[in-house]
Amino acid sequence: MSTVNDTTPRPRAGRRRGALAAPYLMTAPAVLLFVVFILVPIGYAVWLSLHAMRVRGAGLGIRAEVFTGLENYLDAVRDSALGSALQHMLGYGLIMVPATMGLALLFALLLDAPRVGGKRASRITIFLPYAVPGVIASLLWGFMYLPAVSPIHAALKAAGLPVPDFFGDVSIFFSIANIAVWGSVGFNMVVLYTTLRAIPKELYEAARLDGAAEWQIALRIKVPLLRPSLIMTSVFTLIGMLQVFSEPATLRPMTNTITQDWVPLMRIYQQAFVDNDIYLGAASSVLLAGATVLLSLAALAVFRLRGAGSGR
Repeated sequence: MSTVNDTTPRPRAGRRRGALAAPYLMTAPAVLLFVVFILVPIGYAVWLSLHAMRVRGAGLGIRAEVFTGLENYLDAVRDSALGSALQHMLGYGLIMVPATMGLALLFALLLDAPRVGGKRASRITIFLPYAVPGVIASLLWGFMYLPAVSPIHAALKAAGLPVPDFFGDVSIFFSIANIAVWGSVGFNMVVLYTTLRAIPKELYEAARLDGAAEWQIALRIKVPLLRPSLIMTSVFTLIGMLQVFSEPATLRPMTNTITQDWVPLMRIYQQAFVDNDIYLGAASSVLLAGATVLLSLAALAVFRLRGAGSGR
């Protein structure tokens, strides 16, 4: 009876453990950075929001940090200035979000059209404003709005046309939204255009053979297939709306229409660093962060329900 010797090499136990630990070692730096720069600051902000500085003892006493529970949150909710800032932000968002997404989708569809020339130059031109920092873009547009130096005002006056007030009580919303749209359309357009380029061309050829026009292909094939990218970019745009700060803060020295607490982040900055109440500012920032998360989840739920409804 012959004996068969198994000469197949067996992996060593140490090598198996190293292979199992490799993914954790690779992700450890990212997890560490996330904990140090995201979770720890969030936890510290929540801790600050539950405390306040109070005077202890009779007479002169001493100032000490004490636990106050939800008192700062109640003060933030009752803050009329924060409520007005939220109204300004919503008015700005009603202009900025639809305009950004509409233009990004329009540009992406036009660049993906088969008979459009100069696609590369157009793509770079549309994307370039995204590379300009928000403060620089606000300064550039601010000088375009100022009557004394604005080429827009000069051109309209030379043509004998009425000159608009870019810093009016109502027009200021459009002026600030214009800066945000100018800077954010390029990023969203690139995301949507990249998705369109990944769609198999056979779908378009089959639709053309069936007699579909280009606008029908865009509305009935491209837009439905863009839904995941549209959802992602829409959520990013909503988050950008909630985080608006640099545009109104940069334009504020140019006009009296924009107050020092015109939007929520400006109000939070006012509370924490001008009024020196970092505890109330922390509570307001936690509330704003919570509203951002809830609004993002609500938007995702709405898009998911609409997607499920259209898929039936």
